[in-house]
Amino acid sequence: MTRREAREAGETREAGEERKAGRGSGTLRSAVPRLALTVPPAVFLALFFAYPVAAITARGLYEGGRWHPERFAEVLTDPGILGVLWFTLWQAAASTALTLLLALPGAYVLARYDFPGRRLLRAAVTVPFVLPTVVVGSAFLGLLGRGGLLAQWGVPPVTGPAAILLAHVFFNYAVVVRIVGGLWAQLDPRQEEAARVLGAGRLAAWRTVTLPALAPAAAAAALMVFLFTFTSFGVVQILGGPRYATLEVEIYRQTAQLLDLPTAAVLTLVQFAAVAVLLAVHARTVRRHRGTSGLVDAAGTARRPRGPRQWTLLAAVVAQVAVLLLTPLAVLVERSLSGPDGYGLAHYRALASADASGGTFTVAPLEAVGNSLSYAAVATAIALAVGVPAAVALTLRGPGGSAGHLVRGLDALLMLPLGTSAVTVGFGFLIALDEPPLDLRSSWILVPLAQALVGVPFVVRGLLPVLRAVDHRLREAAAVLGASPARVWREVDLPLVRRSLLVAAGFAFAVSLGEFGATVFIARADAPTLPVAVARLLGRAGPENYGQAMALSTILMVVCAAVLLVLEGIRTERHGEL
Repeated sequence: MTRREAREAGETREAGEERKAGRGSGTLRSAVPRLALTVPPAVFLALFFAYPVAAITARGLYEGGRWHPERFAEVLTDPGILGVLWFTLWQAAASTALTLLLALPGAYVLARYDFPGRRLLRAAVTVPFVLPTVVVGSAFLGLLGRGGLLAQWGVPPVTGPAAILLAHVFFNYAVVVRIVGGLWAQLDPRQEEAARVLGAGRLAAWRTVTLPALAPAAAAAALMVFLFTFTSFGVVQILGGPRYATLEVEIYRQTAQLLDLPTAAVLTLVQFAAVAVLLAVHARTVRRHRGTSGLVDAAGTARRPRGPRQWTLLAAVVAQVAVLLLTPLAVLVERSLSGPDGYGLAHYRALASADASGGTFTVAPLEAVGNSLSYAAVATAIALAVGVPAAVALTLRGPGGSAGHLVRGLDALLMLPLGTSAVTVGFGFLIALDEPPLDLRSSWILVPLAQALVGVPFVVRGLLPVLRAVDHRLREAAAVLGASPARVWREVDLPLVRRSLLVAAGFAFAVSLGEFGATVFIARADAPTLPVAVARLLGRAGPENYGQAMALSTILMVVCAAVLLVLEGIRTERHGEL
């Protein structure tokens, strides 16, 4: 090799190294904003989710300077615990199948039919989903339980598994309608029409064209329903009685009543593992759902019903919603107005006095309304402060590698609080957050922090579809013109996602109002929330306490319904993934 060739080769190698270094520094620069945005949600999850759950689990399994894995065998071979596990599994599977069976016609009608009152029907379908589980249990207790409305008409009371299954269908009907109906509305109806033109019958065309396209959304909806029913607490606590308990109810019993932390820790880890598997499968089905091709604008697929068959289907769905979803809510109102002297507002007036509750509260039960609204407002602010940076990080274009894996891992972690035992989180707060600098046991902020854990996934899932739809070239153009990342967000993203941000905040507010599993441990006696107050009243004998519980449940239902109706007015077609 001549000297000239050696020099040219050296220059080429140096230029290549410079380009490689430039790519590396550019990759690093593009990764920094994404990683910086993950800091608030990562810190929040570490301090107020991972740390309390790990603390209470360690308290149960670590003793005498060593771990005790043998406790898994002791707990999981106990016949009573095996019965709880079996009931948890089969009731979740049965609830999921029954919900899909009853809700799919409603999803089709709301997706394909355009009729007067369609928006109102959609709101009525969604109201049960944002209601606290304590209110749902109270409504079915007033309808089906001993002394309930049907019992007064001579119908035998419906209790135990049957009542639980019906309440779960009531609660999760909207999940199927929203997820499956949202995709159904975007499927091009001409594809099925083309199959029928080629000779396929109505059923064959639906089976070969529409059903495969809907399968990912139906699977995602089924997994979400199974997750919610697998971890059910408030509904089973009220309607199951002492004979029927899910894992969540058994964890509460072992923790709060028996103080058996080893058993509670084992059950918590079992539930955690099951939920992690469910969320992993759900994430995969959601990715398949996003990959569905041939979607069109949902605004152009709905048609006015034609012919007796379609009008009959619409009438059947309306009747189903009225009987299955609206009747329990109407009974809740009726029970709250029914007193020994006939109908009136006696139970509502009694809520203004602490003495009327027979010593159940140190303050007037009506103060729980103000407490719940205040706590939910703070919880929503926390959920937005954590969820918005997480959603932005998940949608920013950036490198793969370790930085990309970290961001995608955060997406899965943010969903875990939805399926982890809220009882464990609440009791973990009391155990873990008791020393400086996190000595918060006597602080009011514990309640909003616990509620925000449930609100964050709704904020993230509410924003992701719209943020993913923002053309990244708009952001790049703004950056080329000199805008900082903060200004790009303020000038480009925020105007496009403002309505979705309001919807996400509204859902976070509604679910914060109804959080019960963790709040029941950490709410102070002089500052109860509405769900905690309802549970305390239902736990005491006497028609006065029962009537006041129905009155408080009605107030909570009205507040949640009002929030939902506002959300329906500002919702976009690209609604959240939940």
